[in-house]
Amino acid sequence: MFQNIYQGKKVLVTGHTGFKGSWLAAWLIKMGAQVHGLALPMAGEFNHFDLLKLDMSQDIADIRDLDKVCQVVAKVRPEIVFHLAAQPLVRLSYREPVTTFASNVMGTVHVLEACRLTDSVKAIVAVSSDKCYENREWLWGYRENEAMGGYDPYSASKGCTELVVSSYRRSFFHPQDFGKKHQTLLASGRAGNVIGGGDWAPDRLVPDIMKAAARGEAVEIRNPGAVRPWQHVLEPLSGYLLLGQQLLEQNLAAADGWNFGPGDSGIITVEDAAKGLSKYWDKVEVRRQLCTEQLHEANLLRLDCSKAKHDLKWHSAWTLEETFRHTALWYKEFYAAGKLNTFADLDAYTTAAAKQNLPFVR
Repeated sequence: MFQNIYQGKKVLVTGHTGFKGSWLAAWLIKMGAQVHGLALPMAGEFNHFDLLKLDMSQDIADIRDLDKVCQVVAKVRPEIVFHLAAQPLVRLSYREPVTTFASNVMGTVHVLEACRLTDSVKAIVAVSSDKCYENREWLWGYRENEAMGGYDPYSASKGCTELVVSSYRRSFFHPQDFGKKHQTLLASGRAGNVIGGGDWAPDRLVPDIMKAAARGEAVEIRNPGAVRPWQHVLEPLSGYLLLGQQLLEQNLAAADGWNFGPGDSGIITVEDAAKGLSKYWDKVEVRRQLCTEQLHEANLLRLDCSKAKHDLKWHSAWTLEETFRHTALWYKEFYAAGKLNTFADLDAYTTAAAKQNLPFVR
């Protein structure tokens, strides 16, 4: 996969203990990469990273600590860095705005600064969010050149994150100066709502549904009519890894911002997503919630991924039904027998991608 470019590579993954970070670390290790993680431990009854017991080294540290981040990067001397560490929850950002901005904005500054000071780093993929855009609740998808913004602290922090990445790219890692003033290419990846096994974060739709199903309880959902782009976690990860490959191969055009999201069929309401999951686990029971909490959350959000499809030849490998099936069955089998379908899902995903002749498995 990915022209074997990750075989033997030293890779630093920030946020490796999180949902997306643990899946990414697993995929990289499967490809023979030497992975080192930098993150805080995850709270909760279960943690996907701990359950996987991956063969990798790690530093438990806070990206808000510049000195520590610099020490870790200097020690590991990675060739490529995937920066995923963040405070990822919208509603928590209302309760802890200072922490959210400190982690997502200054944390990104710290990671990029540490990379700037370490000459081993050849490529950086900073992972952002579709919520980085100034959401005008319009019907068409946001393109990479749309204005950054954000209403709630989380969304605003992701808009700021993209501005930080753009500033570092132009100030210190400009593609036109590559090979002359520096040896590093920097890109950012923006994805929509990702789902899949191993997510136990609080206040998220799928984890809340699955935890309730395991207890034999119904779950109440707020904003059932809100429209989101849904995709399996492996979809954007394939985009990030493809982007990393392009950077390591010194494709200067890849040093930019990129959207990785589903097609129109993957853009449905929260209520329809819950119903889709219930097809594959009969214990899933959903009720509408009368929400009295006056916190603003976006009702309509779409991404235009034409750039990734055209320039990187990237698109989703799984249909929305396949995404719901693999997600629901992952939790169903975990709660029934403690089984982890992570690597089985990864094999199934790459097989589907190969059948569609996607570039990373050619």
